[in-house]
Amino acid sequence: MGLEQLIINCKKNDAKAQSQIYKLFSGKLFSLCLKYSKNYAEAQDNLQDSFVTIFNKIDQFSHKGSLEGWMKRITINTALQRYRTVGVYDIVNEDQIEDVAIELDDEDIDLDYLLSIIQELPDRYRLVFNLYVLDDYSHQEIADMLGISTGTTKSNLYRARMILKEKIEQYKVHNHSQSL
Repeated sequence: MGLEQLIINCKKNDAKAQSQIYKLFSGKLFSLCLKYSKNYAEAQDNLQDSFVTIFNKIDQFSHKGSLEGWMKRITINTALQRYRTVGVYDIVNEDQIEDVAIELDDEDIDLDYLLSIIQELPDRYRLVFNLYVLDDYSHQEIADMLGISTGTTKSNLYRARMILKEKIEQYKVHNHSQSL
């Protein structure tokens, strides 16, 4: 059965079609949930909540763009919903923000290590970092999604980069000293 027919059947609340859509997209969407969740269990909850929303709103899918892109937006919004009302964001004067470069090219850094240090960032920094750097949203889009100012998104991105830069430098020093 093709994707178009699966969508039509999902709109009719066909459990078999919903199961197939879940099997097709759950892996990619779970990876997305991991980026925006504190831990594995929260990511599982976010995935579950996302699919509930997807199947409840499948009638709103208008075939403008891909189903996967539409599902990704729902998944990101579902994960972010946990943080919108908590008020976890720091506000800083934009004049204090400078661009922070993170050097990765002179030594190999383990991808699992990179993912783990991103996962360890405080929620407010991790969310903005992932949206801006990994998912290519603009500061204005992030501000709109999270209900915060663009200055706050910029300051949280700056702080995320500072934390990551420090951890990467520590990693390099530690690995360099072990190889001597």
